[in-house]
Amino acid sequence: MNRQIRVAVAGASGRMGKEVVKMVLGDESLALAAAIDRSHEGADIGVLIGQAPCGVLVDTDLERALISSGADVLVDFTTPQAVWNNAVVAVRAGVRPVIGTTGLTKEQIAELDKLCRERGIGGIVAPNFSIGAILMMKFAAQAAKYMPHVEIIEYHGDQKLDAPSGTSILTAQKIAENRQELRQGNPNEEETIEGVRGGYYNGFRIHSVRLPGVFAQQEVIFGGFGQTLKIRHDSYDRAGYMPGVNIAVKKAMELQGITYGFESFID
Repeated sequence: MNRQIRVAVAGASGRMGKEVVKMVLGDESLALAAAIDRSHEGADIGVLIGQAPCGVLVDTDLERALISSGADVLVDFTTPQAVWNNAVVAVRAGVRPVIGTTGLTKEQIAELDKLCRERGIGGIVAPNFSIGAILMMKFAAQAAKYMPHVEIIEYHGDQKLDAPSGTSILTAQKIAENRQELRQGNPNEEETIEGVRGGYYNGFRIHSVRLPGVFAQQEVIFGGFGQTLKIRHDSYDRAGYMPGVNIAVKKAMELQGITYGFESFID
């Protein structure tokens, strides 16, 4: 029998962190090695997620927790401000990062890739671990070959820190790979309210909606003569990301360097 993969969770008492902890505890091939959070030091993370005590106590020091626990993988859904330092600490400790927080720059991802290769380990940085969202991106990229007129509308809660979302940017990149740059709309178009047409990317627009009560949705709209095609994905609960995170944790053990995006693991 293969050894269990030892998983540490950053931001373990946060909303996404709790779901990751539940996922790890529910998979016999995984073992919860450490729970790291800025608060609840010394509390049993099992109790914090509403389950029976599991014997893993919350630690506020990431480096200490990773080294003392013998973690193989660090799952991080914290904040753009924290995730870079967390990832560097993890890689230097020989722990493979699986990052779902958006906001890392291309330069930071490249540096993480370099650090991972120097240590002989791998990791994953993905804007979205939802299998449905990955399929949405794949379908949109395919449609762009035949319907190049497109716009993206993404919806998130009003407390999201970045706009547009990492998922919409990755979707736009995938669309651009299958489409020549085409500046859409009337060439004499003029915005009477600045920004009303959304952000410009490769000839098309991305629109970000930020409202309370919204969780995470994205719609990709293609227009053609006499027809439109709408590809939409809606997330209603954080638990919907966990099957993808589970796959990513296991795939990270096989990788060298950083893989950006989760779509390469979905056939």
